[in-house]
Amino acid sequence: MKNIKITRTGSYLPKEKVTDKELEEKLNLEKGYIKKRTGIETRYYVKDETIGEMAKEAVLDLIKKEDIKDIDLIITATTTTNNLMPGISNYIQEKLEIENAITLDILAGCSGYINALDIARLYISGGIAKKALVVGVDILSKFIDKEDIGTAVVLSDGAGAILLEESDEEKMYFSQIDGNIDKNKILTCKSNEKIQMKGKEVYKYAVTKTVENINKLLEKANLSLDDIKYIVPHQSNLKIINGITSRLKIDENKIYKNIKDVGNTFCGSLPIAINQMKKENLLKNKDKIILLRVWRRTKHRKYFIRNINLRRNL
Repeated sequence: MKNIKITRTGSYLPKEKVTDKELEEKLNLEKGYIKKRTGIETRYYVKDETIGEMAKEAVLDLIKKEDIKDIDLIITATTTTNNLMPGISNYIQEKLEIENAITLDILAGCSGYINALDIARLYISGGIAKKALVVGVDILSKFIDKEDIGTAVVLSDGAGAILLEESDEEKMYFSQIDGNIDKNKILTCKSNEKIQMKGKEVYKYAVTKTVENINKLLEKANLSLDDIKYIVPHQSNLKIINGITSRLKIDENKIYKNIKDVGNTFCGSLPIAINQMKKENLLKNKDKIILLRVWRRTKHRKYFIRNINLRRNL
């Protein structure tokens, strides 16, 4: 089976920045309430952008003209599209004139981006594709009950993208997947309705199960936490991230966090974080990292990718 490498990353945030002060005044909350409970200070909402336009902008942030002719797979993860056919991946293909690419959208809750990466990896390792765009995008502001403090202060809009390519170099890639069907109702959103979240249950399940699965993953890979440069979690809530840090008994600098400035963007969360880490020059060749996505419904996935940084521009 062929290995994969990440060669480019990109992201896009809407122009409208929404501060804690604005929301606290609107929701009649005391000053500092939101930051204390979520770790978030700002988030972004769309005005006129569509979800397809956001996804396209994230791709434009990473792509170079010479890449377009070789891209043969586009996968987009989202939870908030209203356009079932054609999908967001088709929109990207059309607007960027990417010929002969397989296009696929997936709906898998806020763990969708990890699912999308996994599918792209399987296509590449199986020889079906050589170069894949993996996009994560959500417009959560359209699905927020503006009177529900539990979601209105946390959720944000954003898009991120990663370009994956096949590699002849040896790589390390492991995943750990568990299922738990009795947690299906702690985070829900039906068509034309608002997102509903049971915050206390989400916190308890996310922290305990995530730590358990990280330990399983390390055992499977025959590695320890000392071997890992960064854990990059889904930016769900700072209390959840700090809870994971505490239970793992690791230095907080080992866990990358950007939730303060970006909020929780669901499927955009991981690729936005990876792109920001690239811009901050945090990733080096042969680093081992864990990409951590907590799906508050049924699955938890964790991945390492070794040699995450294979080109100078990443």
